[in-house]
Amino acid sequence: MSAKADARKACPQDEIPPMSFLARFKRRPPAPAREPARIPDGERVYAIGDIHGRDDLFADLLDRITADCKSRVQATTTLILLGDLVDRGPSSSSVVERAMAIGAPFDHVRMLVGNHEEAFLAALGGDIQRLRYFVRIGGDATIRSYWHDDASYAAATFEEVAARLPAIVPERHSRFLAGGEDMIRIGDYVFVHAGVRPGRALCDQKIKDLRWIRDEFISAEPDWEETVVHGHTISKQVDIGRNRIGIDTGAYASGTLTAIGLEAGQQWIIDTAD
Repeated sequence: MSAKADARKACPQDEIPPMSFLARFKRRPPAPAREPARIPDGERVYAIGDIHGRDDLFADLLDRITADCKSRVQATTTLILLGDLVDRGPSSSSVVERAMAIGAPFDHVRMLVGNHEEAFLAALGGDIQRLRYFVRIGGDATIRSYWHDDASYAAATFEEVAARLPAIVPERHSRFLAGGEDMIRIGDYVFVHAGVRPGRALCDQKIKDLRWIRDEFISAEPDWEETVVHGHTISKQVDIGRNRIGIDTGAYASGTLTAIGLEAGQQWIIDTAD
């Protein structure tokens, strides 16, 4: 039985003292301040937003993150790529190659599968409709980065591209992209590509939402306790909402690729803006 029901049982309705007019409009006391999200002691995490084929920015940002990491006390360090390594920018194949080669100073390198990786992998299956969709959402640039002959690619039919594409994309690239994760949880943080479905427990999230959701997540009043770090939805600068941090700053067009650093209760931003 609720406290309100208990009160009604103890004091019949006609005996409850009437609430004064002004009391009805008193402000509710503010909610207790929420403890800042934390990374476990002895660990440090860097997360990089959507790269979208900008290998030049990716190389620059990795150098900046490496310098930042070396300037701090020693910690077990994890680098997380939030997905959408490919499409739109000119050098998707180089981005994938660079991502596969990342080593020190990072102890762990983890990658999320974005919606563009999903579409790319689907296009490698030879289905014409999936290839058309992939091209429509920016995959044209990815195909060119593997084709290495713009004139030949421009002259090719969709049927010819569908037949050739699986042969020119190295198997280790497709295997690397397919081996990515959909959600990473470290301390009080959850890392996903696109977001999470409000009203659904984190353990019950659907892959489609983790890779594709947008407005329902961005506009939601959060009902989760963790802080969600995500990409997918472009903003001019880091988008800090209630219990979420968006770090997709539209690198392929803006020239600004962004990362967030996390350690204990600290957060800091590293980007390629200057």
